[in-house]
Amino acid sequence: MIPRYAPKDVAALFSDEHRFDTMLEVEILAAEGLAALGVLPNNEVAQLRPRRPVIDADFVREVEERELITNHDTAAFVDLVQSRIGMPEGAWIHYGLTSSDVVDTALCVTLTQAMDIVIVEATALRDALTRRAQEAVSWPITGRTHGMHAEPTTYGAKFALFALQVNRDIERAKRARDGIAVGKLSGAVGTYSNINPSVEAYVCERLGLTPVPATQVIARDRHAEVLYACAALGTAMEQFALEVRHLARSEVMEAQEPFAAGQKGSSAMPHKRNPVLSERLCGLSRVLRGYLLAGLEDVALWHERDISHSSVERVILPDALQLTVYMLRKATGLADGLVLFPERALENLHVGTQGLVFSQSVLLALVEQGLSRDDAYRIVQSAARNAVEQRRPFREVVAEDEAVTLDEAAFDRIFDATRMLAHQQRFLDALTWLA
Repeated sequence: MIPRYAPKDVAALFSDEHRFDTMLEVEILAAEGLAALGVLPNNEVAQLRPRRPVIDADFVREVEERELITNHDTAAFVDLVQSRIGMPEGAWIHYGLTSSDVVDTALCVTLTQAMDIVIVEATALRDALTRRAQEAVSWPITGRTHGMHAEPTTYGAKFALFALQVNRDIERAKRARDGIAVGKLSGAVGTYSNINPSVEAYVCERLGLTPVPATQVIARDRHAEVLYACAALGTAMEQFALEVRHLARSEVMEAQEPFAAGQKGSSAMPHKRNPVLSERLCGLSRVLRGYLLAGLEDVALWHERDISHSSVERVILPDALQLTVYMLRKATGLADGLVLFPERALENLHVGTQGLVFSQSVLLALVEQGLSRDDAYRIVQSAARNAVEQRRPFREVVAEDEAVTLDEAAFDRIFDATRMLAHQQRFLDALTWLA
């Protein structure tokens, strides 16, 4: 991931230093498990931790140099660890294991740690959206369908629905986290031919993982589920950001991204306050969905394993997790700092639409008056068209129709937005985590 979109804490998880350090922990734990069974000498295995090499930039560089000879990165890693520890103790590193035992288990540790961060940040976004929902639950705004004025809703309803979507994605992320918190140390093709299953259980317990049956590799549908959780969160953020972009348009101006002192919206036009953060979130969500497609392609491997997934995962897994956390933190800032213009929203609702958002209420009132639904529909439809063409208030045009016998009190009730928004508390009631 390019540094621009790489949070340092997540990037550190996917660094070579962390990868090799986690792999080394797997190796040492496996040797300890074998020693507990009496397979390896306890006195020599006991020296592995005291002699454990420091995994730093120099260690990584030496592995890379060794790989030029071995053309196998795990073999290069094992060679260097054994040489740093020394013999005879170093000989017990990688005893009875295949590369995937170490690499896959270590990767699952890292992905579990990364998903823990994702869940924390997704919860922060959900809570930010919830706060805004509580703040603006009674603030009317024009609801739009197909991009057209529909009926009144509230800012709070919008925020609540976004919060509910993110909360569903949090549950998906938790399931994906649990699905990837697994390990395997069952050797070539997964039959435990050279290692006892109790060693796998010992290593996984100490790493916070669950041992699972596997071929030579852990099933890749688990990794794809992690990528789906990331893509789903990205899509939820896109949904929110897209709404901000629409509401921020000059002719709408019902919301605006936070604009810091000294910020410039355009290099050429000083008046611009472009929704650049929202546009960035929309764009990056496309990247996350692309990672998911690649992850799904990795699920089907030849027989007990091939290596076609490996090169793909080295790119998409670190990038997806870093990008997801980056986006979540940016989206939370957007939710917290979003500027709302309720007065402008009211103006758009009543004046900008000429009152057309109350057309269904007029239709129902005419039906109650005794007209057939079709006759009432035609009257309202014609009045709406005339109101737009003549740029006159919809209420005034409707009242002029001889077939309409509604009195002023009835019109006042029909064109009262608060009447239509009487049940907005239902949106807050759905935010069950508030309890």
